[in-house]
Amino acid sequence: MGKLNRRDFLMTASAATLAAASPSFAASPHQRVFIGSGTPDGILAYDWDPATAEVSPAGVAAKLANVDWITFSPGREFLYAASEVDSFNGKPTGEVASFRVQNGELHPLSARNSASDGTCHVALDHTGHVLLSADYGGGSAASFLIDAGQLRPAVWTEHYTVHGPNADRQQSAHAHFASYSPDNRFAYINDLGGDVIHIYNLNTATALLTPVGTYHARPGAGPRTLHFHPNGHTAYSVNELDSTVDVLEWSKADGSLTFVKRIELLPEGYHGPTRACDTVISKDGKSVYFANRDNDFLFSFRADARTGALAPIGRSSCGGKTPRNFVLDPTERWMLVANQDSNNVSVFARDPQTGVLAEQGKSFAAPAPMCILFA
Repeated sequence: MGKLNRRDFLMTASAATLAAASPSFAASPHQRVFIGSGTPDGILAYDWDPATAEVSPAGVAAKLANVDWITFSPGREFLYAASEVDSFNGKPTGEVASFRVQNGELHPLSARNSASDGTCHVALDHTGHVLLSADYGGGSAASFLIDAGQLRPAVWTEHYTVHGPNADRQQSAHAHFASYSPDNRFAYINDLGGDVIHIYNLNTATALLTPVGTYHARPGAGPRTLHFHPNGHTAYSVNELDSTVDVLEWSKADGSLTFVKRIELLPEGYHGPTRACDTVISKDGKSVYFANRDNDFLFSFRADARTGALAPIGRSSCGGKTPRNFVLDPTERWMLVANQDSNNVSVFARDPQTGVLAEQGKSFAAPAPMCILFA
């Protein structure tokens, strides 16, 4: 592929992309990549070549409509997905599904009702025995016990009722993201609508959650995602509505989160539409990246590996419109960005020593990409 050209990839239709993709999985020496897609086909397969930074379509991996998020079990034997549908099994909920991964293919194992509609995220605990789902539309969360990749019916659900001051986006609760503490003793649900992160004690034997506290973001901030730094005590909560990041200190004693510093993502003087999105942290903890939508950019930071403190490197292109999710490839020499509204995945070179991302990259057609997962 040539250098990134937004006009070219905007003209690429999603239907043409799928038509070009092979319906079967041909043998490939490259690494398999799964992409959750906001289309009826749901989970798409691609092959990744780290030598050339090429992404090649390899067919439809699973027909599961409107997949917002996918995640692997610890051994990558199973894949779990969140399907943002209006109803499932005759109930007004989304769908949470599991698949066995074999030779780069997905084989359906189980599917369960989430707590309510708008299921946008799933997260697996460190043992691989508990899955949490978050429902944006219904403002709810659920937990599932797992047996050999099979999801049992939800054993715990919570429907949140708090809401924030933003009349357009916070009329009600909007659970958006689930995560776990570094020691796996606590679980967290980010509620964008209520400006709160709900904190729970996690029982991995039963998948039951017991409330133990909350973290309250600035009113109207809209906490969307929570990621823990490899140092084991720093966390970053991305606030979608005001495009900020709360740098937090995590307490091993009680799972609480304490505010340390607020990072502004927007350029000075910018007052247009904006929605902060996601976080990527390098394995060595020395680089941290945030994505922002509407004005569409990535913001790179150097991080103190011990304290988690951030020093800005600068903003760079995301290569498309509405970056929904972005990830480093296993070599950490490339950053891949799923640009939802321009139907493309963009790839940027990364300097492993400095963490700096290239301003120009490559673009590959992908219909409504929502989440990128390396097998």
